[in-house]
Amino acid sequence: MTTSVSEKAGILIVDDMEENLIALEAVLGPLDQQLVRARSGEEALKAMLRQDFAVVLLDVLMPGMDGFETAANIKRLDQTKDVPIILLTGTDADSDYAYRGYAIGAADFLTKPFDPWLLRTKVNVFLEMHRKNRRLEARTEQLADRIEELERTVEELRKYAEE
Repeated sequence: MTTSVSEKAGILIVDDMEENLIALEAVLGPLDQQLVRARSGEEALKAMLRQDFAVVLLDVLMPGMDGFETAANIKRLDQTKDVPIILLTGTDADSDYAYRGYAIGAADFLTKPFDPWLLRTKVNVFLEMHRKNRRLEARTEQLADRIEELERTVEELRKYAEE
């Protein structure tokens, strides 16, 4: 299945470690979508304000603004609050990491090393939801335009009937 450029969704991958970004790109490459890197929470927020993303893969442990704080900021902004976030963390994660992630609005939580097939499958679900939402938005706009057109026609008919 080939995807046209206009149908390609953005996937934001956020990690402070270059090797993790490379690994995520290798795992997600077969999905044939636009992969955008960010090496910090600050970079991630800037990227999210510049473009639309279908999903964010966000490392929990980063210097400065960590993954939890970044996710909380993403969820606070009207422009980005509905973008699903998958939090990623190492195997030495605290037991409350998943709880904290879900509490701030993360859609999923995976522990590294993760199964590449599982990650691709989860991301693909969010990509499909994003595509369906885009189609629904386009159809809603078409229907709104049609309603306006019909309202103008009704108004013209009323004026004609009054004459």
